[in-house]
Amino acid sequence: MIKGSGIVTGEDLKRLQGIQLELMSEFDRVCRKHDIKYTITCGTLLGAIRHKGFIPWDNDADISMLREDYENFKQVANEMDPSICFFQDHDTDPDYLWGYGKVRKTGTTFVREGQGHIHCKTGVYIDIMPADDIPKSAIGQELNNLKWTFLRKILWARVAVANSNQLRWKILNKIPVSVVYKALAKAAKKSSNSSDKPVRVLTLPSGGKERSKLYHEGKNDVSLKYGVPKAWHLELAEYDFEDRKFFGTKDYDGYLTSRYGDYMKLPPEDKRTPKDPAEEWEF
Repeated sequence: MIKGSGIVTGEDLKRLQGIQLELMSEFDRVCRKHDIKYTITCGTLLGAIRHKGFIPWDNDADISMLREDYENFKQVANEMDPSICFFQDHDTDPDYLWGYGKVRKTGTTFVREGQGHIHCKTGVYIDIMPADDIPKSAIGQELNNLKWTFLRKILWARVAVANSNQLRWKILNKIPVSVVYKALAKAAKKSSNSSDKPVRVLTLPSGGKERSKLYHEGKNDVSLKYGVPKAWHLELAEYDFEDRKFFGTKDYDGYLTSRYGDYMKLPPEDKRTPKDPAEEWEF
């Protein structure tokens, strides 16, 4: 049994990535069985393209799904081997605070720094993120982003209030989290795989600084300011990842360029470090 706290590095990081790979494989098995689409995303897709696996210093794994596919997966998530992992979201664990799910490794502990006071189930995890429809117009996207920035901070206030004396977090902490989950349920009902709207994960920052830069330079369509084309979740290809294969968007170049710019260029050595320190871990 490996225990620790702080930034996971060295052999512990390799062990962590090995567990995450196991979680990805079990998730992938169930999705393939039921023909449910997903794409590895963010640094996980970057790792697949640039490193044929994990970015050597990365300590998380991210998967994105269109809302319909996410809801379909939730219906069969109990088919994952419980001795390996379990699916967690606010429905399965009311103390869990985020607007997306996680697949967690059974019998492990992993508590993010500053979140030890949150009493949800813990464990090594991969993020499973639903992508919902957003407006196509510029003003619609701006208003949508303002709304979800506010709602997202209601959830984050539960973390921040225990680590900060700022008045804004104390005020936001008074708003019931049910406000956020009701809004998410409403947005989910309006999302459809067949619509031509762009999508984004509503309860996370929109990401893609490079995408925003291109938009402001007039090189990107307005629909890509805060979201990504739905086709990036529908048109998929298999990619080598460590000794496995996982699905990712077929247009990996379009996605990675929009998010990272020159994505094949390695960052400076002093930036090649894991993120997300942990208060406690036990593998």
